[in-house]
Amino acid sequence: MFKQIIEEYGSCDVLINNAGITKDGLLMRMKPAQWQDVIDINLTGVFYTTQEFFKAAAKKKMSEGAGRIINISSVVGQMGNAGQANYAAAKGGVIGLTMSNAREFTNRGVTVNCVCPGYIETDMTGKLSEDIQQKVVATIPLGRMGKPEEVAGMCRFLALDPAAAYITGHTFNVDGGMAIGC
Repeated sequence: MFKQIIEEYGSCDVLINNAGITKDGLLMRMKPAQWQDVIDINLTGVFYTTQEFFKAAAKKKMSEGAGRIINISSVVGQMGNAGQANYAAAKGGVIGLTMSNAREFTNRGVTVNCVCPGYIETDMTGKLSEDIQQKVVATIPLGRMGKPEEVAGMCRFLALDPAAAYITGHTFNVDGGMAIGC
């Protein structure tokens, strides 16, 4: 993928790691495959794409702010959630990976930050029953689920705005206030 991007565009300056799946279940009943599938997609996938991005970035000295990585985690990675031990562990791992990579990549001018969405109106949350959706909204201080464009706006800022060139190793919640106090 990176080879194709570089051949076609000359460089790859922004990476947004946004893959994610859930395979929920109580820990006591969780099958090893449920655990591993979520870890593989949500955490190991971030490792592999970031590694390839940095290999491509390391081939040239990047100017300040030229290389930006944005990892999509989740407030569940900060707060935990019953029935989502695999998801919480993977998304919490993404936060730790973000901070470690931010420290590693500064000498190449690459910033690494993390965005933690709360409940956002997506296909994933659309599968929740109406009753569960109402219970979720009741836990959100702003009283509604977020919109994809609200998460995209934070990503756009971190990826493209010159004001974000001095921001690295941070986690930004786009969650309507869900993680207040975490």
